[in-house]
Amino acid sequence: MAKSKLVEANEKIAEKVVDTYKKMEDTVVGGYAKIEDAFIDRYLTKDGETIEEAKARLNREHHTLE
Repeated sequence: MAKSKLVEANEKIAEKVVDTYKKMEDTVVGGYAKIEDAFIDRYLTKDGETIEEAKARLNREHHTLE
């Protein structure tokens, strides 16, 4: 059965909305990650520790406290 023009138009609109949402989500999450990395680098790393090592250490410390 052929789809009506209204159903096809709604599907196109839905695709566009979902794609736009995904782009916005990626932008926000990426921006947050940059801020988080800068904060960890500036305030939470120990001597010679990389950001990734600091995150892993903080994660371990957090889980041992629970």
